[in-house]
Amino acid sequence: MIAIRPAEAADAAAIAAIYAPFVLSGTVSFENEAPDARAMRSRMGSSDGFYPWLVATNGDGVSSGVVGYAYAGRFRDRPAYHWTVETSIYLAGDAQQRGVGRLLYEALLDTLRAQGFVHAIGAIALPNDASIKLHEQVGFRRAGVIREAGYKFGRWIDIGFWQCELAEAASPPREVRPFSEVGLVRD
Repeated sequence: MIAIRPAEAADAAAIAAIYAPFVLSGTVSFENEAPDARAMRSRMGSSDGFYPWLVATNGDGVSSGVVGYAYAGRFRDRPAYHWTVETSIYLAGDAQQRGVGRLLYEALLDTLRAQGFVHAIGAIALPNDASIKLHEQVGFRRAGVIREAGYKFGRWIDIGFWQCELAEAASPPREVRPFSEVGLVRD
């Protein structure tokens, strides 16, 4: 049974272990060195309770095995971007192609909607058919491509942007509430 819950500091080592193969042997991440548990705890803490970090586990509780994580963060620094977030999701190899990603991403998007965000942006290193499929299953649509945006492992890599409308773009927009106030939301 897969359970989705907010990530905790104790999950940092499992999150780092899930992320490491994407850094060390693939072009999905543009990092060159895999962050350790301490670095992941720092990244999680830097959201200051405003942006959600979620984990998928094989059951209930912190002691259950973390098989994936998803989070949102600031899209850009300028104040006008306040209602738009960038999202990321990573799954352990044995959790892929089992519906875990969809459950996890849907919970993240439902939470972001409840917080009051208007758009979510997913940046995907191309080619990546599995990630494109997941993003489109949960409501993202292709927004554009930046050709040769990154260089890793001896080749140039394109980045595709997918956009998900979380709410109608009202004018003025409602204020965004911190994740620490809203908590995990699942519709």
